[in-house]
Amino acid sequence: MKKSLLSALIAGLFVAAPVLAFEPFAVKDIRVEGIQRTEAGTVFSYLPVKVGDTLNDEKAAQSIKALFATGFFKDVRIEVDNGVMVVVVQERPAISTINFVGMKEFEKDVIIKALKETGIGEGRIFDRGLLDKAEQELKRQYLTRGKYGVNITTTVTPLERNRVGINFNIEEGVAAKIKQINIVGAKSFREKDLQAQFELTTPGWLTWYTKNDQYSRQKLSADLEKLKSFYMNQGFLEFNVDSTQVSISPDKQDVYITVNLTEGERYRVSSVKVAGDFNISDDEMQKLVSVKAGEVFSRDRLNASTKAIADRLGKEGYAFANVNAAPEIDKEKHQVAFTIFVDPGKRVYVRRLNITGNTKTRDEVVRREIRQMESGWYDADKITTSKQRLDRLGYFTEVAIETPAVAGTSDQLDVNVNVAERPTGNLMLGLGTSSTDKIILSGSISQSNFMGSGNNVTMQVNSARSYRTYVFSYTNPYFTQDGVSQGFDIYHRTVNTLSTSIAYYRSASTGAAIRFGFPIGEKESIGVGLGLDSTKITAFENSPPKYREYVGWTSGEASLTKLSLPVTTSWSSDGRDSFFFPTKGTYQKASLEVAMPGGDLKYYRANYQLQHYFPLSQRFTLMLNGEVGYANGYGGSELPFFKNYYAGGVTSVRGYKASSLGPYIVEDGTTYRLGGNKRVVGNAEVLWSLPGMDKSFRMGWFFDAGQVYGSEDKFSLSDLRYSTGLSAAWVSPVGPLRFSIGRPLNKGEKDQSELFQFQMGTTF
Repeated sequence: MKKSLLSALIAGLFVAAPVLAFEPFAVKDIRVEGIQRTEAGTVFSYLPVKVGDTLNDEKAAQSIKALFATGFFKDVRIEVDNGVMVVVVQERPAISTINFVGMKEFEKDVIIKALKETGIGEGRIFDRGLLDKAEQELKRQYLTRGKYGVNITTTVTPLERNRVGINFNIEEGVAAKIKQINIVGAKSFREKDLQAQFELTTPGWLTWYTKNDQYSRQKLSADLEKLKSFYMNQGFLEFNVDSTQVSISPDKQDVYITVNLTEGERYRVSSVKVAGDFNISDDEMQKLVSVKAGEVFSRDRLNASTKAIADRLGKEGYAFANVNAAPEIDKEKHQVAFTIFVDPGKRVYVRRLNITGNTKTRDEVVRREIRQMESGWYDADKITTSKQRLDRLGYFTEVAIETPAVAGTSDQLDVNVNVAERPTGNLMLGLGTSSTDKIILSGSISQSNFMGSGNNVTMQVNSARSYRTYVFSYTNPYFTQDGVSQGFDIYHRTVNTLSTSIAYYRSASTGAAIRFGFPIGEKESIGVGLGLDSTKITAFENSPPKYREYVGWTSGEASLTKLSLPVTTSWSSDGRDSFFFPTKGTYQKASLEVAMPGGDLKYYRANYQLQHYFPLSQRFTLMLNGEVGYANGYGGSELPFFKNYYAGGVTSVRGYKASSLGPYIVEDGTTYRLGGNKRVVGNAEVLWSLPGMDKSFRMGWFFDAGQVYGSEDKFSLSDLRYSTGLSAAWVSPVGPLRFSIGRPLNKGEKDQSELFQFQMGTTF
């Protein structure tokens, strides 16, 4: 006969004095009843009683409490059957399925993952309390998206084998939009100017993407901090946000935000002093301080001053320098004096350089770009330079460098470099048709970080009839340990200008070249190269007279093969902060190509490019680019016409058809471009990134100018062609892409325009 000892109804009374329900006895055996999914061994593992132990009221209570704590059971009883301890349980149901009806705002997989963190997931034990918590969390997520009218109904359906199915029925409603932002208390600035400091805004033409017209507590907090910075930079030292009110309309469609503020008085700087024990001259220290006496106080300039001092000390190895500005406020005169206290601390050196995140790229490829050495004195400039060099490689989407102190020491730190690799391989296969080229097959395989070695390998094939290319290139950027690069190219290129804007001729070039690069500074290098090229030029009856004369044409078609020995030299300086999407810095390159005596051709081509990026704000960048080129023959030889410059197209003056600018001839009503020996191109472009796509997509508004001049033409600004339009650059899974929609501003009578242009597989 079984005797019931305790039940779930008295589980909450374990803290009280135990109820004597039986005489203690030695447990002969333990039996579990009522389990369906749980193994008996699992129950045994949680019991504090084993066979042979003496079971009493206290141990029985402990057993029930332990089994309840597992969360597996909703009822537990302990009974006795002739010396056998019988554990009777009623299992909680398991969650079999989770379904969402009406959910469009979120991806199902994302929400399921989030619910698991609250304890709700398929295969887990069902708990009504956890389900209520999950429902509230899901509703909170909708509120962050501005869905204040969301209605979530949860149903639990019992299934066979003690399982349940959970259904979330969601009526999302429409996202509430910010109807109005009011700023109360502003006297010195227009409300419109203050609202411009906010990321949150009323609905606009781009808010469908940015979602900035939807209220977010985090965004509002950030906006209030921006507002405070704006006032502090204008001298309002006592500025304060008194309160904020956020209200929603009864229909839950409109949000109203009110910010109450007190401006205070505008303060000027009366004096600035630097105090402390440092080994930098007073004159140099004063140059680092951008806050000057007599000026309106600016928090940004004050912070820039303290940072400049800390950075300067960092160059000397003082990584943990403490630089603080202490104000002395004169409220009557509305003036503030600052004493900048400088405590350099101890000079520190780098114990270890740690690299993480490079699953494919070899450690040595990263280390050779890092200018901070292990066991050397810490240098903040070298850390910054190292990050810029890693960014410019183009191998990584993110580069983060941290310098934590070594525990237990006061003069050591580690340099932790964490990178996030981007795909550096590029495989492109193309099949296309056109009215002139018929079937076009193209393909390329390039790997800028071949097998993680940092070497570049490229094979390219293009079978278009106009421009056929077969190229194999290899570059080792560290041919020697001190950064001398070495590379070579093998190519075969054919040009058939019949279907282009260029005057008609055909060429076939086969050659090879070897290249070396020598670093002469942190950002500068020079390059030299030697090549051997054999070019076969063919002219036709409808070719220009100059072309026919060059090859000795008499009738039909005539060809001439020329051998050349091109020698190239170049100098480049790259101070940009990124490889794909720079936001600041300068890039320069000067190059000279000379066909040396000993070959059939004698010519030279000189080019210079200057490019600068100016950060306008956190999201906007101004890019200015200028290029000039000049070519000619020497030693009594003329410049071969197939070495002429051309302009027009996505890489020079957008909005004009490729190679359509410059000297031309007209035959039978058709205009043919001849190219020229002088080329001028200028570009100005305001660039901006889209939220969430800073590293992969960027748009711009451009203004282009350029022209090509013949040997007898004089350079004249009046001959330049101008265009404007929108551009987009995208680092896509198939390689870098560049698009533009351009409109010519002063199109000539014979110029050819092209509204949409694109380029794939090159950097921007």
